Amino acid sequence: MIRLGVPSKGRLMEQTFDWFAARGVRLSRAGSDREYAGRVEGAEGVQLVLLSAGEIPRELAAGRIELGVTGTDLVREKLAGWSSDLVELAPMGFGHADLILAVPDCWRDCRDLDDFAAVTRDFRAQHGFRLRIATKYHRLVRAHLAAHEVADYQLVDSQGATEGTVANQTAEAIADITSSGETLRANNLRILDEPPILRSQATLFAARAALGPDLDAIAAILGLQSGGVSGRG
Repeated sequence: MIRLGVPSKGRLMEQTFDWFAARGVRLSRAGSDREYAGRVEGAEGVQLVLLSAGEIPRELAAGRIELGVTGTDLVREKLAGWSSDLVELAPMGFGHADLILAVPDCWRDCRDLDDFAAVTRDFRAQHGFRLRIATKYHRLVRAHLAAHEVADYQLVDSQGATEGTVANQTAEAIADITSSGETLRANNLRILDEPPILRSQATLFAARAALGPDLDAIAAILGLQSGGVSGRG
């Protein structure tokens, strides 16, 4: 039995169901919206497991599911050395979002990471503590800033609406996922003129240890053609 983990609610679940349906595999809930059981039609030997998108990377790495649909941002944030544990079977073409660094719009002279590094140095010299960046993505943000030699900052954990932390004076900048940027603009924040830290989308992942080399067989079970496995199906 192959266990397939899928987001348990919302637009991401609906789009995942649609994606599989287009490939001849029908996924559905087995009961009410409060239940987490599911049905699979059109793919023998596959069991549907409904989970939160944030749980799926660790469930894959732990071997409790063999396949899972989640965002590339969550996999790369939650699993250090993720590629040793997981195989990226198919980018799915929805759930697009960018992990970005944003600053107050009034920081007119802060346009890129070089400017941001200078701001962090000046901030520490003036205030005696490091500039705070609110984020849920500590691993990805720390690695990105280290690669660009930005050092005078501290990451503060954000479990709620990250965009509101600057207005609430619990952070001076943010690093967060955005798809349109509208919420950032509504909170008077501006994305730096840099490529995003990460471009994310919903992706079908496989647990490497659980599946071994039989990815073509798994793809066939799920109704995927070779193009689907490469991300173009």
